[in-house]
Amino acid sequence: MSLFSKKFRKNDLLSKSFCIFAGTVQVVEDVRWKNCNNMTNNKITEGYMPFMGYKTYYRIVGEESEKAPLLLLHGGPGSTHNYFEVLDCIADTGRQIISYDQIGCGNSYLDGHPELWTQKTWIDELIAIREYLNLYTVHILGQSWGAMQAIAYAIDEKPEGIKSLILSSGHASSSLWASEQHRLIKQLSEEDQEDIRQAEANGQWDSPDYLRANDHYFEQFVISVDEYSPECLRRKKRAGTEAYLYGWGPNEYQPLGSLKDFEYTDRLHLITQPTLICSGTRDICTPVVAASLYEHIPGSRWHLFRKARHTCFVDAHEEYCKVLIDWLKEND
Repeated sequence: MSLFSKKFRKNDLLSKSFCIFAGTVQVVEDVRWKNCNNMTNNKITEGYMPFMGYKTYYRIVGEESEKAPLLLLHGGPGSTHNYFEVLDCIADTGRQIISYDQIGCGNSYLDGHPELWTQKTWIDELIAIREYLNLYTVHILGQSWGAMQAIAYAIDEKPEGIKSLILSSGHASSSLWASEQHRLIKQLSEEDQEDIRQAEANGQWDSPDYLRANDHYFEQFVISVDEYSPECLRRKKRAGTEAYLYGWGPNEYQPLGSLKDFEYTDRLHLITQPTLICSGTRDICTPVVAASLYEHIPGSRWHLFRKARHTCFVDAHEEYCKVLIDWLKEND
């Protein structure tokens, strides 16, 4: 569900990963993600889809081919598609990469309508974008809230034409997520922990001390952006603050919005599509959260990226892309 990017020092971006499949663990060589500000030379098509009397922005990289497109569902709610542009290079394999700004953020910005920020709105939008762009056969990659969306879509809507699901740093249980975030908070300084406790007790989410502590939480477990980061991460974005607040809550560890009762763990066995789970060892999608998906989705595969935070495709970019390309090829 991550929403904001925070400044931090240039960190060690070496990453090692583990691939867990059929009870075995495979150690993969250290790699360094490559900073590529010009992510692709492929054709980029942008447009808008009418939706609920408003409009939804979409972005297509590459041309149609015999390969099923990859549809990307961003996090938040309200995080925008921007960070997904680091995956534009996947289009070099001859596969279209499609992202969109979900209503309420980015080029689909809208506020003043708190009643809209529900699971139903965004699932309806996903159904509409598939129809509008004629995505009859597609792979779906959801990150954070986008993975929640993909889970609910697969289980509740039973859609046809889904070649595979990639659940990247997501979850199926808001209660488990909140519990794990509070466990991570214990890894912060005593001062930061106390500032967060105070904000949770009095609801003062604008306190400077709390905001500083939450920044430290993001730097440790979510993402950091500096002058070396790809342009799409440094670019100013119009985050869906209202969508996040009413959809999820004031922060990652207080699900107080419309998604607070999102609980699908007991129904994960109903997912029939091949499913790849991706997460990092420093991720707010902790190994406990990722394992809850892996253990309940039949035949799923889990790839755990060492030293990667919530945006694994940034911290472990090169390896993430290799894993993703191989997965898509295997499941076309």
